[in-house]
Amino acid sequence: MSEKTNTDVIFAGFGGQGILMVGNLLSIAAMDEGRQVTYFPAYGVEMRGGTANCTVVISDDEIGSPVVGHPRACVVMNAPSLEKYQPLMVAGGTLVVNSSLVGKGDVNRSDLSVLFVDANEIARKVGSLQLASMVALGAYAAKTGVVSVETLCACLPKVVSKKYEKFIPLNISALKEGASFA
Repeated sequence: MSEKTNTDVIFAGFGGQGILMVGNLLSIAAMDEGRQVTYFPAYGVEMRGGTANCTVVISDDEIGSPVVGHPRACVVMNAPSLEKYQPLMVAGGTLVVNSSLVGKGDVNRSDLSVLFVDANEIARKVGSLQLASMVALGAYAAKTGVVSVETLCACLPKVVSKKYEKFIPLNISALKEGASFA
């Protein structure tokens, strides 16, 4: 019998970076792989440009609460998000940092597994700066193995509205580029 696993991640950045979309995509991919999931989005009243974050809890068992006080993992897309969540992370946790907007010197914990991803630059090369959070999600998935990148790609049509489905190939490229970077 395999060991039961339970993990959680907070994605954080500013509105317009696709933070809630990548959290939703991870949630759907984890469900697609047969896991229990909670997805808890939050954003500031400013919307675009304000703060945005979401918490995803993934488990083999029922999940008691979607609220996470001390996350096992964080994917931070800007400096204010790092400042807010870095101190809350559990020792030994995984921190994925968008090094396009956050300096390496801003990470001050030696007890975390840190991956610096130049997400904005990779996204720009893929075709759009708006894909930076997809790059970061691909890197997080590859680093942790929480879900397969293939499942993330296959689930994209479930989270991208019909109006934007022509951008699914770009999103797939961004996920794969992030994964190969990790």
